[in-house]
Amino acid sequence: MTYYLGIDTSCYTTSCTLLDARGQIVGEQKKLLTVQTGKRGLRQSEMVFQHTRALPNLIESLGKIGDLAAIGVSAFPRREDNSYMPAFLVGLGQARSLAHCLQVPLYQFSHQENHILSALQEWGRIPENPFWALHISGGTTELLYCHWQPDIQSFSVKIIGQADDLKAGQFIDRIGVALNLPFPAGPHLERLAKTAQDLHALPVAVKRGHISFGGPYSEAIRRLKRGEEPAILAKAVMECISQSVIKLLALMQPQYPDCKELIAVGGVLSNQALRQCLGQWCQDNQMELHVASPYHSADNALGNAYGAYYCNSQLL
Repeated sequence: MTYYLGIDTSCYTTSCTLLDARGQIVGEQKKLLTVQTGKRGLRQSEMVFQHTRALPNLIESLGKIGDLAAIGVSAFPRREDNSYMPAFLVGLGQARSLAHCLQVPLYQFSHQENHILSALQEWGRIPENPFWALHISGGTTELLYCHWQPDIQSFSVKIIGQADDLKAGQFIDRIGVALNLPFPAGPHLERLAKTAQDLHALPVAVKRGHISFGGPYSEAIRRLKRGEEPAILAKAVMECISQSVIKLLALMQPQYPDCKELIAVGGVLSNQALRQCLGQWCQDNQMELHVASPYHSADNALGNAYGAYYCNSQLL
């Protein structure tokens, strides 16, 4: 039996995924990195240490792999700006060593491409025509114009909209820390928001493809200090993010009439209210939407495994 292995060591999750010869999941493991209560995150050295401890155990947990045909790994955060982050070196080092020892191809993707490919594996295809990818996470809030390029086995990616100051995930986590919620705060803030009996909307700041969450965050903190009910504040934060994203999409759609498909990925897309809001907008604007499942919206290695499967299959 032929298998394809994917590895991802991102900022807050260590993960690996195994696909079979048909590109279907046969095993996947992931572990959240530990962040002390009250902290807003980890230093890169702390990430590297935790990834180094966790990754061998996770790969072993996949069981006996057998005939490995190719490996895919996140080698850097984003391809287009040659970005660098030490956390990814843990996964890349493991993947390079395995590929060399087993004499199998190694395919290096960006963490961003891994997210997109995760959604496309669930969808069951890679679009031939350009499409949009909305990537919303702790480190990224971007609307991307994407086109798969078979000759270089990667995506052509153009950023057409983004959050300039605070990213959506940072907005959520900082409010979560202020409310004494565990980090990462996304799931906890979502549960809190569902209990709100009212909505006191925060301002939405979107202009010419640029989102600002800095102003809404400052206003949210002021409201918290004035005694705003935590549940109402949590709901306002999630509604602000949803409306900011919808306004960005509405501003960009006339400029890219060739895009009829939207892939939505990233940990923040685990939020059900945001997913429903996106679904309604796409339905109203004749845009085909695929949102990765909540498990695969968050960091995972599925996309790297699928990328290795897809690229290697083109060579057969």
